[in-house]
Amino acid sequence: MKHEVLSQLKEFLSEEQISTNETIRNHHSKDESYHTPVFPEVVLFPRSSREISHILKLANEKRIPVTPFGLGSGLEGHVVPVQGGFSIDFSEMDDILEIREQDLLVRVQPGVTRSMLDKALKKHGFFFPVDPGADATIGGMTATNASGTTSVKYGVMKDQIRNLEVVTPDGEIIHTGSLAQKSSSGYNLNDLYTGSEGTLGCITEITLKVYGIPEHITAARATFKEMTEAVNAVTSIVQTGVPVARMEIVDESSIRQVNDWMETDYEVNPTLFLEFHGNEAGLNQDVAFAKEILSDHGCTSVTFEKDTRGRMKLWEGRHNLAYTYTHAYPGRSMMVTDVCVPISSLAEAIVFGREELDRQGLPGGLVGHAGDGNYHAFVMIDKIDENEMHKAEQFNEAIVEHALARGGTCTGEHGVGIGKKKYLEAEHGASLSIMKSIKKALDPNNIMNPGKFIDIG
Repeated sequence: MKHEVLSQLKEFLSEEQISTNETIRNHHSKDESYHTPVFPEVVLFPRSSREISHILKLANEKRIPVTPFGLGSGLEGHVVPVQGGFSIDFSEMDDILEIREQDLLVRVQPGVTRSMLDKALKKHGFFFPVDPGADATIGGMTATNASGTTSVKYGVMKDQIRNLEVVTPDGEIIHTGSLAQKSSSGYNLNDLYTGSEGTLGCITEITLKVYGIPEHITAARATFKEMTEAVNAVTSIVQTGVPVARMEIVDESSIRQVNDWMETDYEVNPTLFLEFHGNEAGLNQDVAFAKEILSDHGCTSVTFEKDTRGRMKLWEGRHNLAYTYTHAYPGRSMMVTDVCVPISSLAEAIVFGREELDRQGLPGGLVGHAGDGNYHAFVMIDKIDENEMHKAEQFNEAIVEHALARGGTCTGEHGVGIGKKKYLEAEHGASLSIMKSIKKALDPNNIMNPGKFIDIG
């Protein structure tokens, strides 16, 4: 980084907010994906929207690439600064600015993590439902339109967002929504910026919907002989309108990893993890109806967990699956990929994915947010072995093409980043040119997270 630029940064940032330290730059060169790290030239730690405005004005003037950074928990290389430049770290913007109890809204800065938010909300009897597994920042979750285990009942990030404060590439500070529950006024900018992966500006405040903590919660683990039986049970539960809060499918390989890691003795067969939220009477009816459906589809056993400790242990196994695979395959890296298909195609898609993983001879497993048609693959790879990397890419391409052929998408929640960029034309066709036009209009100098899913150079 030129001395002139560093001097200009020091006009509005303190010395401690600017780092060219190699260790810090290395931390900001990567996320949890398998993609090749790239060092930023300098890492910045702003504390306000106004400081970010100054940073972007300077970057725009000097044509310096800017890559927003939350915690680095992404899975598709979103925060890898492929063209160097500035990495903007939001860790010092982690205030919960306002909890509006009567409106069921909360306003936060982007560096607030999911666990920080839930801890603050719990005091008021509220919780925030989007649960991607990792303790990601709210800013990062907004930028990738994160989803997770509760999306079948509560929706994904875009369904929770009421208003955003965004700093545009030329440094202007704008708001994209309001506090109202609905609006017919103007273009839907909330949805435009949610999931934009840092390519259109920096998100500096997020106003979110929150929910009352359920009166009663019951979790369950249901086992099946065949994967198709498990997924068909999911389809029936969704179609009959049972208001299940979580519905996760886990394949045999992944159950085996859970048993090894947590010293459980779960039956090694396709398994559904479920959770129900509600008042006692309604919840009991929902559970009874779900049990009937599970039985009709060949469920061999179902175990319920009503106390907090039992539920936490059950979901700990699902949330820590990635780490169980890493522990089981030392020396290998993990490629995590996802696709999403119509619920009617999920059984076929998961069976295809398992067969393709076996055909390529790669260790790994499949899990999914079965209630909304989204499944993930954990693939353990030797990054030094070119042949194995090629097999992993072939597997990824195969499940994406299979999903697109059935009206699905190349990614249900991980985002595009670097890894899924090459599939956008096949998925979006001519509408990709509209996306490029939006990018050109809002970021004509292409400073915001260049090299990611939208190319305008």
